[in-house]
Amino acid sequence: MITTSTSMDNRSLGSIGTSGLAVLMSEMEESIQSRHYSKRTESAYRSWIVRYVRFHKFKHPAEMAEREINAFLSFLAVETGIGASTQNQALAAILFLYRHVLDIEIGELGNLIRARKAVRVPVVMSRSEVSLVLGGLRGRDKLLMKMVYGTGMRISECLRLRVQDIDFSRNEVLIRSGKGDKDRVVMLPQSIKIHLRRHLKKVKRIYEEDLADGWGEVELPDALHRKYPRASREWRWQWVFPQQKRWVDRKTWKEGRYHLNASVIQRAIKLSVEKCNLTKRVTCHTFRHSFATHLLEGGYDIRTVQTLLGHKNLKTTMIYTHVLNRGPAGVRSPMDDLGDFQHPVVESGDIRSKISEN
Repeated sequence: MITTSTSMDNRSLGSIGTSGLAVLMSEMEESIQSRHYSKRTESAYRSWIVRYVRFHKFKHPAEMAEREINAFLSFLAVETGIGASTQNQALAAILFLYRHVLDIEIGELGNLIRARKAVRVPVVMSRSEVSLVLGGLRGRDKLLMKMVYGTGMRISECLRLRVQDIDFSRNEVLIRSGKGDKDRVVMLPQSIKIHLRRHLKKVKRIYEEDLADGWGEVELPDALHRKYPRASREWRWQWVFPQQKRWVDRKTWKEGRYHLNASVIQRAIKLSVEKCNLTKRVTCHTFRHSFATHLLEGGYDIRTVQTLLGHKNLKTTMIYTHVLNRGPAGVRSPMDDLGDFQHPVVESGDIRSKISEN
């Protein structure tokens, strides 16, 4: 059952075409940004809508409904073999389009073929392995990954840190607009405070040089650049881990610095893992998994770990409790206990007689 608002009366339906799709994407982008979704979510939603429209040969989404949505999502599950979380993301993007852009309410999807949800155990490094990988990093990259492992932050959260988010007096780090647009506070590891202060001194020198050259601006969240026009040039708003080169706005020709790109750190970790000859697939997120696992091994309660990781649901954090049982490696096989007993030598005839008796 489709309920279409009067705002749809003036839309040109039929085949949407490339230009019409661009207009639709522009409307969706505006709607997403007005609801303060992250840029990664915006990019993912845009990609799914383009795939959805192309799958139905550029038919206008307003002329499609439950049957077409069902066909697309079922195709993803059966033909492409995607996981359940990816299929859910595609569904969320399509429902967002209909509800918030097209003003159309979608009903039941019927016999939707759901992708099978696999249960995966996260890759976790031992403490010695963490030390080895960190030892293969240098300078800024090493400090950044120490921050990730020492606080449990996501790599994106660490890269978005501003100078004002580091509180040395309280030994705290404020993580702004984390997953779900939520703020949280984590501890600042004592072992990296000196190195972090030195790093910020270097960053400040670069910032002051940029100011002297007439630049020194950074991107501000939401609409703060309109509320505080000069804030983008203030030291407290600068990135903790800025990129080496300045960006240029092609419209205004202003120059500034954005934060470091995650791909730079990912490459550095890959090289370090190769040098250490580790067979595990280690990524930036592996340090977050290791942080949670090592806290549980150290006796901290799971609610504390949930708060530090910023998980909304405790079930998400429960995946790390596999370490408490030590897994198969922590179970002693009964085969290993056989050596503790003396086995009497029994003649084969005696064995047959015993079996026949039983």
